[in-house]
Amino acid sequence: MTAATVLPHVNAVLNALSTILILIGFTFIRSGNRAMHRKFMIAAIIVSAVFLVCYLTYHFTAPIFVFRGTGWTVPAYYSLLISHVLLAVIVTPMVAVTAWRSLHGDFERHKKIARITLPIWLYVTVTGVMIYVILYHVYPAGA
Repeated sequence: MTAATVLPHVNAVLNALSTILILIGFTFIRSGNRAMHRKFMIAAIIVSAVFLVCYLTYHFTAPIFVFRGTGWTVPAYYSLLISHVLLAVIVTPMVAVTAWRSLHGDFERHKKIARITLPIWLYVTVTGVMIYVILYHVYPAGA
C-alpha cells in the first residue's frame, strides 16, 4: 500500500470527522456551553489541519485522477469540485481568523465571522466526502 492508495480514504474519514466535530461544537454553543464548544471546535481545527497535510501529501505524490463519469455527471461533478476547492481556499484563513478572535476574547467579532465561516466550512467538509464517494465508489478508476 502506498500513500496514493491509502490517503483518499483517510482524507474522507478526516472530512467526515471534521463535519461531526463542527456540528457538535455548533450544538454546544447554541445551548450556551462555551467550554464544550471551544473543545469541539479546537478538535475540528486540528482534524482539518491533519486533513490538509494528508490532502497536500496525496496531491503531491499521486497520479492525476481522471473522472470516469459521462453525460450530465461531468458538469455536475466539476461544478461540485470547483465550488469545493474555491471555498476550501477561502475558508482556511476564515477559520484561522475566527479561532484567533475567540482565543483572544473578541467574542463579538468572533460571532460575526463565525456566522459566515461555519456554513462554508461545513460545505467544504461535506462536499469533500461527496467527492470521495463519487470518485472512489460511484465512478471508480478501475471500473
